[in-house]
Amino acid sequence: MTTGTEETTTDGTRIALDPFVTDLDGESARLRAAGPLAAVELPGGVPVWAVTRHAEARALLTDPRLVKDIEVWGAWRRGEIPADWPLIGLANPGRSMLTVDGAEHRRLRTLVAQALTPRRVERMRGRIEQLTQELLDALPADGGSVDLKAAFAYPLPMYVVADLMGIETDRLPRLKVLFEKFFSTQTPPEEVVATLTELAQIMGETVAAKRAAPGDDLTSALVLASEDGDRLTDAEIVSTLQLMVAAGHETTISLIVNAVVNLSTHPEQRALVLSGAADWPAVIEETLRWSTPTSHVLIRFATEDVPVGDKVIPAGDALIVSYGAIGRDEQAHGPSAGDFDITREVGANRHISFGHGPHVCPGAALSRLEAGVALPALYARFPRLDLAVPAAELRHKPVVTQNDLFELPVRLEP
Repeated sequence: MTTGTEETTTDGTRIALDPFVTDLDGESARLRAAGPLAAVELPGGVPVWAVTRHAEARALLTDPRLVKDIEVWGAWRRGEIPADWPLIGLANPGRSMLTVDGAEHRRLRTLVAQALTPRRVERMRGRIEQLTQELLDALPADGGSVDLKAAFAYPLPMYVVADLMGIETDRLPRLKVLFEKFFSTQTPPEEVVATLTELAQIMGETVAAKRAAPGDDLTSALVLASEDGDRLTDAEIVSTLQLMVAAGHETTISLIVNAVVNLSTHPEQRALVLSGAADWPAVIEETLRWSTPTSHVLIRFATEDVPVGDKVIPAGDALIVSYGAIGRDEQAHGPSAGDFDITREVGANRHISFGHGPHVCPGAALSRLEAGVALPALYARFPRLDLAVPAAELRHKPVVTQNDLFELPVRLEP
């Protein structure tokens, strides 16, 4: 599936992203070594370009020559991307603020912003604190080993996003299955379209229920939001709802899990935060930089040739943003970029792990709020919490877009 301008690169090589994510750090290092623009191959043999450096990513994320309209993608227009490609739901997720640009993006984002206000996010704090305590109470109080992802890091953001969106909690087990298929590179082709169809059906039923009987939730707010009489269509709300549920739980799960792993593998850093010498926001921001929850974001498309360093993204080619590589860019974060350091001085080159420019993640504040409640409460209850297996034995899920572990076995010591 490598035709057209995407066949060749400056040096004739491509870095194939590992669909099983067996060495994410090593892969990110190889991407950085390839320069600010790397030629890569996505699972399924799909050739794209990847931006791997902080400064270039900031520039490209605000470059109007790179758009979200999949019809600009030459490979898509030529029929080279099949409907059952495992990543199609991420490359072409339906009409929402994620997939449009310019005036239409501003319209959709303004309407969403009316619903997802800072006040609404802050109002979630009490519920997050309640859920956190309930989940901690359910853990074995006398210590022992537990999969902290399954018992704590997964259910917290999933219940929070369900409450925020007004999704019935009895749908959550099925949504868990569907979103695992949605993100996985290993979903069988015959299940890809069915997964996308069922997700849209569940979101559509939620929108219809809120249109018939609005409540105090984000979906109802999206239904009612308007600007100069303009409202979101049901299709736009469905795509927006699916986007926000997917991003709203996956990012926070990985943020909590990665923070625990980082503190467990850097006990001197853990001692700093537990003693009060460093604060929890520093842990969260350094985790977002050093082990960003999102490895790669798909996809933008070049409307014309776009030079990047000594290479060019040809018109019609696709670009991904490799946040896993960008977070440890020495040109942005200095020679210690490869170190996890919660005392790091944060300057103008703060991480961009929630994006940059007009498409920056609208749920960033909620994710930070959840982690900012969950992590201090977890370590207040279990200050000697540690990994139950060597860090080298932790396995990533086959998800090239997320820094996501199968499980997080820990020892709980009160």
